[in-house]
Amino acid sequence: MDCEVYHLTEFELQSGVVIPDLQLAYKTYGELNSEKNNVVVLPTFYTGSHGRNEGFFGEGRAVDPARHFIVSVNLFGNGISSSPSNTPAPFNGSRFPDITLYDNIRAQHQLLTTALGVEQIALVTGWSMAGCQSFQWAAQYPDKVKAILPFCASAKTAEHNIVFLEGVKAALQADSIYDNGNYQTPPTKGLKAFGRIYAGWAFSQTFYRKQMYKLKGFDTAEALLQDWEVDHLDWDANDLLCKLKTWQRGDISDNELYNGDFKAALGAIKAKTIVIVCDDDLYFRVEDNQFEIEHIKNGELRVFSSPWGHCVASPGNSSEFQQFLDNAIEELLG
Repeated sequence: MDCEVYHLTEFELQSGVVIPDLQLAYKTYGELNSEKNNVVVLPTFYTGSHGRNEGFFGEGRAVDPARHFIVSVNLFGNGISSSPSNTPAPFNGSRFPDITLYDNIRAQHQLLTTALGVEQIALVTGWSMAGCQSFQWAAQYPDKVKAILPFCASAKTAEHNIVFLEGVKAALQADSIYDNGNYQTPPTKGLKAFGRIYAGWAFSQTFYRKQMYKLKGFDTAEALLQDWEVDHLDWDANDLLCKLKTWQRGDISDNELYNGDFKAALGAIKAKTIVIVCDDDLYFRVEDNQFEIEHIKNGELRVFSSPWGHCVASPGNSSEFQQFLDNAIEELLG
């Protein structure tokens, strides 16, 4: 495994469940400076990994290992950090406990401060669920984070987003092999259905109308759907559902700090904030981000127009978006 593992002993989750050995996988790039303030935190997105995060930084980019100490942290449930698929009994498989974004960020905070000696975070940024974690960092540890840049993300998962996720979840769980998460062999029909349905949400209506899937090497929409089927066969079903539940419960105010007061949680964010949203993202909507920005004291919303929809941010899809993102990051790190 091309990453390191930080062990959190007897870690109590927000639910009250205590995990004897909760494992947080991460990889670092670059060097921590003498002031210990050149840190950029990159959490992972849904079905993402520290490896896929490498598409968001590099030599000559706004985030550059030559100048920044980059900490790429794997979300619990992604099959690398502690997950249903790699945790021993009694927390294996369907018995793996619910984990919130609050739990993820508390663990990441412990990693950075205890193991890596980080005193100040220059930037937390990321796509989709990683962006949700950026919001979480800024609300949970407002004095630790100087800037955040969530893109195609939200501080609180919208009801329509929750409904979309219920659809893909239901398709996976309808496979009789799934057996309430106690499957002995992978529920391949359910995993394929999960991928096919997800592909309809990841890109916009305009993407399909203009047959932009041909830009990715697919002759037909059906060929794209089949590729999404194959991609999701590589995932453990319980891992997918673990992260999905974490996503559905996303809410920076759902903790003892704010007791469900979403506006108060947004107002507590001190970090300089730029939120980027794609106008054709089907589940992270401009209107939701606009509400959030109105309650963040030092926040700005920037809308990028593209038929790529949510997947505009996936590395390699849009060079224009990459430049748009890098320009905003340079402003925050400037």
